[in-house]
Amino acid sequence: MNIDDIKKVVLLGAGTMGQQISVPCSLSGYDVVIYDINEDALNKAMERIPEIFKGFVLWKKCTQEQADAALKRISTTTDPELAAREADLINESVPEKPDLKVKIFSQFNSLCPERTIFTTNTSTLMPSMIADATGRPEKFLALHYHDVSMTNVVDIMPHPGTSKDAVQLVKEFAIRTGMLPIMLEKEHSGYVFNFMIGAVFTAALTLKTRNVASIEDIDRAWMGVTHMVFGPFGLMDSIGLDTMLSFTEYWAERNNDDHWRKHAKFLRGYVEQGHLGKKAKKGFYDYPKPAFMQPEFLKGVK
Repeated sequence: MNIDDIKKVVLLGAGTMGQQISVPCSLSGYDVVIYDINEDALNKAMERIPEIFKGFVLWKKCTQEQADAALKRISTTTDPELAAREADLINESVPEKPDLKVKIFSQFNSLCPERTIFTTNTSTLMPSMIADATGRPEKFLALHYHDVSMTNVVDIMPHPGTSKDAVQLVKEFAIRTGMLPIMLEKEHSGYVFNFMIGAVFTAALTLKTRNVASIEDIDRAWMGVTHMVFGPFGLMDSIGLDTMLSFTEYWAERNNDDHWRKHAKFLRGYVEQGHLGKKAKKGFYDYPKPAFMQPEFLKGVK
């Protein structure tokens, strides 16, 4: 299969990342099907996706006409057979649970055409951990997106059994959808940017859990020095505090690290209240107008 053969993209999981990934794919002319077992999750996704398009139009990443046409190319289903039919490329964004990913890839392997490329948007797991379950390890690799409203960077990470043809095809797909591919030469936890920013998140959470400074002042310190438009806690809100918690709990247990367990406990306090970040309109900050976006924030006024 070559890049021109890709027509239908299937996104497994209707959460934040599935919603976001649908936008550049549909804008690039692909038919996008979002699959989820939960009809409510699909309905919420179709309510939120137009808001992502609004941001793209506002930042002149596309016109309103292009956004309207792209939205019509996005459909949803709870039927795995319908989703898999004639699928050319799959990207998975289900929760970061290895057993769940194994189950869903095994299921779709039995339903998809032999040509279908399988990719995972996992933030924490290595493709090699679930490659065999795909039934097509040579056609499987990580295609990891960030917040598409903020950046067009994607990480492309094969496992040792991924074919060079699959890597090249996914790279071409990323470029065709307007993304900037960062090519990893070997498996590495956290890819490139996430590995770097992970150290910042760890430092920020350590400062807060040790009561060294407030969330606002930790973000002010970062924003004031780097001139970025958000700090580590603002960025965690964008990622999703449930995703941050899942990641933190996974590595806390895997490494038997009490330091990370303290971070997980802190994050869990927000998640258990439903304060999941930007997508829930409340996390470390309140949305859609978080304090860090207000002119007074960097003047030391809360």
